Amino acid sequence: MPDLPSKESLKRDLVRLLAADLETLERAQQAAIEGATHEEAKPENDKDTRALEASYLARGQAMRLEELRAGLAELEAMRVRAFDEESPVAIGALVTAEEASGAASFLLAPHGGGTKLADGRVQVVTPRSPLGRALLGKREGDDCELTVEGKKRELSIVRVR
Repeated sequence: MPDLPSKESLKRDLVRLLAADLETLERAQQAAIEGATHEEAKPENDKDTRALEASYLARGQAMRLEELRAGLAELEAMRVRAFDEESPVAIGALVTAEEASGAASFLLAPHGGGTKLADGRVQVVTPRSPLGRALLGKREGDDCELTVEGKKRELSIVRVR
């Protein structure tokens, strides 16, 4: 597997991507608020629920915004530290693992799960995900297995940095 970018670079890229998502979601939430309070959203009769539905959408987006803001703050505060062959996998670790389909690299981060970094060579996983939970606490040379959507995955930890 070719050399991967530094963890500092991966973190910076993930922060940039999540900040862009936050900006997009803020604009969408503002549009939902405007839609909920617009003159045309006023109910025409007691069965017209357009304004109510728009307010539910705005509320859901506001909750997602707060979650994303908190996640971004956690990510920005994530300490980038060195791991060695004896270090257990923890938040901030860049893990390379072998599985039947080949080698894969994962950045364990507090937020941004599923995001692909370094031209798709690094996948972000969080401790809340099945893969993140399986990797937590493992060391170089350890094996772990997990079942996702009924499919069993077996990984061998090759490197933790």
